[in-house]
Amino acid sequence: MAQAFDTDVVVGGGGMVGLTLALALAQGGLDVVVADPVPASAALDTGFDGRVSALSYSSVRMLEALKVWDELAPDAQPILDILVTDAQLGRAPGPFSLHFDHTEIGRPMGCIAENRHIRRALYAAVARSKNISLRTPAALLDLIADSNGITATLTGDTQIRARLAVAADGRESPMRERMGLGVIAWSYPQMGIVATVHHERPHEGVAYEHFLPSGPFAILPMTGNRASLVWTEREDIAPDMLKLPEDAFNAEIARRFGAHLGATHAEGPRWSYPLRFHLARGTVKSRFALAGDSAHGIHPIAGQGLNLGFKDVAALAEVTIEAARLGLDIGSLDVLKRYERWRRFDSFTLAASTDALNRLFSNDIAPLRIARDVGMGIVDGIAPLRRFFMRHAGGDIGKLPRLLKGEVA
Repeated sequence: MAQAFDTDVVVGGGGMVGLTLALALAQGGLDVVVADPVPASAALDTGFDGRVSALSYSSVRMLEALKVWDELAPDAQPILDILVTDAQLGRAPGPFSLHFDHTEIGRPMGCIAENRHIRRALYAAVARSKNISLRTPAALLDLIADSNGITATLTGDTQIRARLAVAADGRESPMRERMGLGVIAWSYPQMGIVATVHHERPHEGVAYEHFLPSGPFAILPMTGNRASLVWTEREDIAPDMLKLPEDAFNAEIARRFGAHLGATHAEGPRWSYPLRFHLARGTVKSRFALAGDSAHGIHPIAGQGLNLGFKDVAALAEVTIEAARLGLDIGSLDVLKRYERWRRFDSFTLAASTDALNRLFSNDIAPLRIARDVGMGIVDGIAPLRRFFMRHAGGDIGKLPRLLKGEVA
């Protein structure tokens, strides 16, 4: 007698990675259940998450292929230039600063969008899909795999029988732990401070990455005369910065922004996030896979966290959909190992690179300052090398899944 399934895939976690994965799988003809403890109304509230995400142009192509981009585009700011500097506060960029100009590759290097707007566009696309059932608020509490499938237990003792379960439930992933996949992890002695800043002059689509001894300080262009401040500060100092009166906090912002954008002031609340690193020792087991932050958490120094998760989405969707079309068992370990092999090297390389960059730049040691300035100057002065780094930041290097090329999986 044939095994009865409630769905093909159950996804634990209805964040940006989980919803995008559901859309990709559904586009390939698979039925998907997404369970998330946070209802959409709460996730879209302005006070839920003040962060923005940098979307590489390969991620934008995927959102176009999934019919999400048209909904998001009005709230996304194209990144036209990126200026990276190691200059001290209050000083102009030095001669060894690094400048990426989008005209060299013929397209914006990506976009900046508020997380709440990305979620809104994803929720709208999910609502249009007949293959996706979104269960909120409903946490994924347990998974029990066997040779034929996997049984997921949700809040309220609801059980769902599926061929495959995917954990996209964040850095602390309860399902990763439940399924026995360990991690290599550590905390940085830093915190991330995030705020939206209004500025007098147009930003012209320029993103700034300013390396300071306490950590990187990024100015990310948003729609209108606004920018997202992503300020990495020592963990012993950050709480005091967050408690500053409005005038004092604005003075600190002005000191870091400089005068090139005119008068500045913070809009709305301030947020802070601990900065941690983790990398799962393995990302698949029979009937089970990790995607997004459940598989890896990296330092935000390069703004690649969400893009790394979207690469997982594109690879896992392609592997799973191809297996289904060939009549293979989509939850078998042989199928899932292909996904793990595809993503392992890229995930490790980017995680290690961001960790090394943070350690290299978060100090004021003179010999290291000289070495890194010379290194930036070399990259800036060699056009093919500069374009390579631009394509790498755009997620356009290596063997790309079809979705990241803008094709249907």
